[in-house]
Amino acid sequence: MSNSPPPLVGHSPYARVLGIEQLEREGREMIVMHPGDHLVGRPAFLHGGAISGLVENAAWFMLRDVLGDVVFKPISVTVEFLRGGKLVDTFAAARCTRLGRKLAFVEAWGWQDDEASPIVRADLKYLIVR
Repeated sequence: MSNSPPPLVGHSPYARVLGIEQLEREGREMIVMHPGDHLVGRPAFLHGGAISGLVENAAWFMLRDVLGDVVFKPISVTVEFLRGGKLVDTFAAARCTRLGRKLAFVEAWGWQDDEASPIVRADLKYLIVR
């Protein structure tokens, strides 16, 4: 058994600060963010920026998987906070809802105890530069 840390999503410094790890469960790719003092917003809850960063990284990772090394740039990000995020492991996944030649539309969501009860969802639009 290796003691090396799990791989981080992407190479962004923000993903490293959030401590995001890649996971595969039941044949699905997802990411997880472990709680830490640097992620606290109001007492006993995750900061909204950390939660937003989690779903944005989930979208980035999924799109990178779909597009490969093609450059893509965010056009818009809409985040809906559905409930407070407790200081526990928080998971996120994303799916591409529409992929065209120049635009990609992505939906991402995050949860803690039960994926059917998300704490956040986001709609993201990306410009694809080919």
